[in-house]
Amino acid sequence: MPYVIGIDTGGTFTDAFVADRHNRLAAAKTPSTPPDFARGFLTAIDDLAGALDITTAQLLSETDYIVHGTTSTLNAIVTGDVARVGFLTTRGHADSISIMNLEGRYAGLGSDDIQHMARTAKPAALVPHERIREIDERIDYKGAVIVPLDEQAVRDQVRALLADGVESIAVSLLWSFRNPVHEQRIREIVREEAPDLYVALSSDVSPRIREYARSVTTIMNTQVGPRLAAYLRPLEDELKDRGFTGTLLVMQGSGGCVSSKDAPSHAITTIGSVLTGGVIGCRNLAETLGHRNVISTDMGGTTFLVGLVRDGQPVTSTSTVLNQYTVSTPMVDVHTIGAGGGAIAWIDAGGNLRVGPRSAGARPGPACYGAGGTEPTVTDADVVLGIVNPDNFLGGRKQLSKELATEAIRTHIAEPLGLSVADAAQAIYAIQNAQTADLVRKVVVNTGQDPRDFVLYSFGGAGPVHAASYSADLGVAQVVVPLGSTAAVFSAYGLAASDIVLTAERSRPHTFPPPDTAVNEVYTELEDELRQRLRDQGLRFETVTYEREADIRYTMQMAEVSTPVPGGQLAGDDIAGVGSEFERRYESIYGKGSGFADAGLQVITYRVRAVGHLPIRPILPEHAVHQGDPVPRGTREVFLDVVHGREAAAIYDYTALGAGHRLVGPAVVEAPTTTVALPRGTEATVDRLGNLVITYRSADADTDVTKEG
Repeated sequence: MPYVIGIDTGGTFTDAFVADRHNRLAAAKTPSTPPDFARGFLTAIDDLAGALDITTAQLLSETDYIVHGTTSTLNAIVTGDVARVGFLTTRGHADSISIMNLEGRYAGLGSDDIQHMARTAKPAALVPHERIREIDERIDYKGAVIVPLDEQAVRDQVRALLADGVESIAVSLLWSFRNPVHEQRIREIVREEAPDLYVALSSDVSPRIREYARSVTTIMNTQVGPRLAAYLRPLEDELKDRGFTGTLLVMQGSGGCVSSKDAPSHAITTIGSVLTGGVIGCRNLAETLGHRNVISTDMGGTTFLVGLVRDGQPVTSTSTVLNQYTVSTPMVDVHTIGAGGGAIAWIDAGGNLRVGPRSAGARPGPACYGAGGTEPTVTDADVVLGIVNPDNFLGGRKQLSKELATEAIRTHIAEPLGLSVADAAQAIYAIQNAQTADLVRKVVVNTGQDPRDFVLYSFGGAGPVHAASYSADLGVAQVVVPLGSTAAVFSAYGLAASDIVLTAERSRPHTFPPPDTAVNEVYTELEDELRQRLRDQGLRFETVTYEREADIRYTMQMAEVSTPVPGGQLAGDDIAGVGSEFERRYESIYGKGSGFADAGLQVITYRVRAVGHLPIRPILPEHAVHQGDPVPRGTREVFLDVVHGREAAAIYDYTALGAGHRLVGPAVVEAPTTTVALPRGTEATVDRLGNLVITYRSADADTDVTKEG
């Protein structure tokens, strides 16, 4: 019975989900195991086998593929634990990554930080100057060779870098995206000198115009590629030893996965690996529930993540910023702050209470875990406030200590601020809800969207605890907590439900409209490249689809808007239609009348996304319909909102609920891997898939007053 497994390794927990062709599902949640995250990965598989009542060897031998969301590449960049890289570039351009296109001081910063120029600084250099080597060669903007490649000089520089102990070499030459012949020859020379050395070319990794971002993307890819390979190879060997004969896939930030053998060559695409599974899960569940626009919110132990699904598709970006460096790789647009359940509450120098971004992580974890943590976290506050049941955490598999949580809050927050422990815990809870609500509002409103057009999905171990509070002021139509078989492992479900997604792109700047022959030529080239990469994945696909787009801008502007392009052979009318669609999209983003057609248009980059649809698509089972009112298993004093304070709340066991059951706040629903808080003024209905659908009522009325939407 073929299975598919999704495993999402977070900073605090590793979530796992398994499904077979007959929609038999199981989930597991286990602590992550830094620095050796593979141990947590393998433990999660053992737990899945136990949930299915089979052996691990049987599960792995019958699994077609495992989709893995990993933190290895992102962690390597954030912590600086990257490979020792040598960088080869065109003579005269060694300083381009130091000049940083004049954006190094402000890239990725908020407006308040940018205005404080005295506090801004460029980030640490990606490559020390002594490991940057210039090469005599030159290709012009048309792709013509102006200065031949000095091959002996290349060989000498490669040998010098090898003597300096580099683990990998990045190559980014001027106009290489137009003609990669010199970069390709350099790779051959590197392999002649060091056959096993990792080498990456900008013409492969990021064949776009703009030298600085292309070089940065290539260097970062070269920094993390060896680290990703070093993580995946032993993991593959261990899985094979345990009986796995299928394919290990790695999630990419673009919203699809790639084979583990292909992933290290395109390692930079995996930096958003653990961020995108939840958004893909939202897209799939939204398709089932008939929701076109979804706000995806994922609160785990370490971070709070927000992404959007608009018109049935994840919102993506063609670039992102990491450590103030611009990285040119397509990614699902996910925003994150350090505000998970493990976010530490602390007092700053001005005497103000802060929550996050530092996290207690998996080790030692919140104080209530009893594993050595002494600093108070959001989870500690949730325990003290009575929301999280210390005797039923993770379905009773882990006992929490309310006493340790109380002591941590008293020592670090309550006594220094002159508050009671209860008031301090309430303040932590309120700040957490406020800063998560601010991020959701920023993501939705700042992109020109109306929250009332969206449904908010909340998942992750800590998300449902806070969802009704951080969504209250947004005006969303409803909040969906995806429970059923997914519960707090919804991101892992998203991984298991994903497909192979590969992207190829080329910059070919041209005044609009470009000749149809040139457009057809570049799209044919890109699609041929992707067909070969799909074959190299070694998988069987149900279907393969190709999605085209082009980055277009108004003349004299610097920012482009990605615009869909029809498939097949294009004629002049088709290309004119693409221009019209660009202008429509531009106005939808920047406001009516913001476009300036008289300036003319320019097409900059062509892109194709190939989707290989995998054969197993997990389908969430329907829940039995229950007649009558749900019966709580008791009540307890709980703090759910600042208006009503601590009050008696009905406590429900999620496993005893069925489709059609309706709950009215104040109430708490305890699921095996999460807790759902329902403040006064909310109600929740269990839908046919077991999801809790939360809507808002007037605070004390018996009649429904749902928010506009």
